[in-house]
Amino acid sequence: MTRYNSIRVFLSILLITDVYGQKEQMKVDSKIVQKTDLNYLLFLPESYNNDQETKWPLILFLHGIGERGNDLELLKIHGIPKIVEKEKKFPFIAISPQCPADYDWRDEAMQETVLDLLEKTLNNYRVDKDRVYITGLSMGGYGTWALATKRPDLFAAAVPICGGGEPSTASLMKDLPIWVFHGARDEVVLPEESEKMVRALQKVKGKVRYTLYPNAYHDSWTETYANQELYDWLLSNKRTDHKKF
Repeated sequence: MTRYNSIRVFLSILLITDVYGQKEQMKVDSKIVQKTDLNYLLFLPESYNNDQETKWPLILFLHGIGERGNDLELLKIHGIPKIVEKEKKFPFIAISPQCPADYDWRDEAMQETVLDLLEKTLNNYRVDKDRVYITGLSMGGYGTWALATKRPDLFAAAVPICGGGEPSTASLMKDLPIWVFHGARDEVVLPEESEKMVRALQKVKGKVRYTLYPNAYHDSWTETYANQELYDWLLSNKRTDHKKF
């Protein structure tokens, strides 16, 4: 059975209730004055209800620009939502918000909304708070860098794919394990966008590794998310393993 919840978030209203495996409305508070609607998909592992004591690692996934809007089915085209559609035993809780058409993950309003959403998920599901990971592709890769910069204390590791960030912020993330991916033939987001972040992190002795696919174009995410090594690496990192911020 698919363990998705389709949830709509409205700013400035308090959370009411949620029922496992059902479609509900979730409402969250935010400090933002501007109101922003946010849909998202929540995946719970097949065995989530088998043991009420087990706490699960969580992946926050940020999609690319082509999946913006209000159609949640678009999220299942790429990335983690595509994986969990087929892999019901995927050993993570996965939360995949959908950016509205007129926004970008780097917008302050969206960052705050996503962080509110993540906080509510951490408080309402059995999440191992020391194993919360963030990843995203293209626009979501940029968003991953932005949120890792904004709240490095929340995450155990980050995986930005074909994105980019601000090299001047590298010191804020130097203790956060980051695995960067890009396609060498990418003409949509040039590899230099990732590489300047990698160089900046290396300069401050950050915990960064970089995979450049020599024959990949913009889609460097399909191979990345299909690689079991990625998930093994994520699970090898805990928030308690790196310096407290």
